[in-house]
Amino acid sequence: MNKKPRILIVSPALADANNGNWRTASRWGRFLSGVAEVEIARAWNGMACDAMIALHARRSAEAIARLHAARPACPVALVLTGTDVYRDIEENEAARHSLQCASQLVVLQPDALDRLGPAERAKTRVILQSAGRLRKGAAVHSFNLVAVGHLREEKDPLTLMNAVRRLPAATRVRIVHIGDALVPELGEAARRTMAECPHYRWFGGLPPDATRRWIARGRALVHMSRIEGGAQVVIEAVRSGVPVLASRIGGNLGLLGADYEGCFPAGDDAALAALMERFAAEPAFAKRLAAQCALREPLFTRESERECVRRLLRDLLAPP
Repeated sequence: MNKKPRILIVSPALADANNGNWRTASRWGRFLSGVAEVEIARAWNGMACDAMIALHARRSAEAIARLHAARPACPVALVLTGTDVYRDIEENEAARHSLQCASQLVVLQPDALDRLGPAERAKTRVILQSAGRLRKGAAVHSFNLVAVGHLREEKDPLTLMNAVRRLPAATRVRIVHIGDALVPELGEAARRTMAECPHYRWFGGLPPDATRRWIARGRALVHMSRIEGGAQVVIEAVRSGVPVLASRIGGNLGLLGADYEGCFPAGDDAALAALMERFAAEPAFAKRLAAQCALREPLFTRESERECVRRLLRDLLAPP
């Protein structure tokens, strides 16, 4: 019997962080568990491995560089995050070195390809993330719009809070905001907004299953990010039959389509407030967004992502 290859998945975040990097690492580990011996860690400690899959060019740069220096023949697949693609590979030398060391590059939506040079694109593939299907249906007597993301600058929670303050007092829109305050000042801002705006509730961080149920019961997901590689929560909303009100950035358009109508300019709280009010006031508009999202749903199945991840491993381990 052939021995299973040993694969190290390097993630800057593990289960305690409950963020997108960890969920991707965990999911890919499950996908590969039938064909490989998989370990997930924050760093490379010298362990023997047949290949490394690393998430985040900048934050995993040390692990990638150490493995490449010690075992240059060991293949490395590097999964580029939003901050990698839309910021760090232009500004950070360690992130650029990670790209050079990698045998294969992975981006999580096709818009990211345009941010890479010809040499990088030649070794890059797109792997769309996935979510299981979950249909709950919106509560009949509420009009909850759900925002999910830890409170930090890249997720731009202040744009949502400022948009909430622009909503008319009689609005039927209710905002449910889920995510830990990684920046204390943003947590204080959320508490102030909750005290002053009765139609806004911030729940802090919730377990993934509870968060997913909130998304599935919402009328729409609100996604305000300024930088995003390919947000898992957007995919979860689409797989729940829930339309998305999203910032017009490459990471969102790469998932929802360049012609998706439910977008607003990133950072524009007035435009977000107007979009939320329009979504609540115009059933035909809401149905159109739902129909656009339904067309994208087949892209985000577990089976498709699993096959892409396993193909990545086969290509990594193939003889040169």
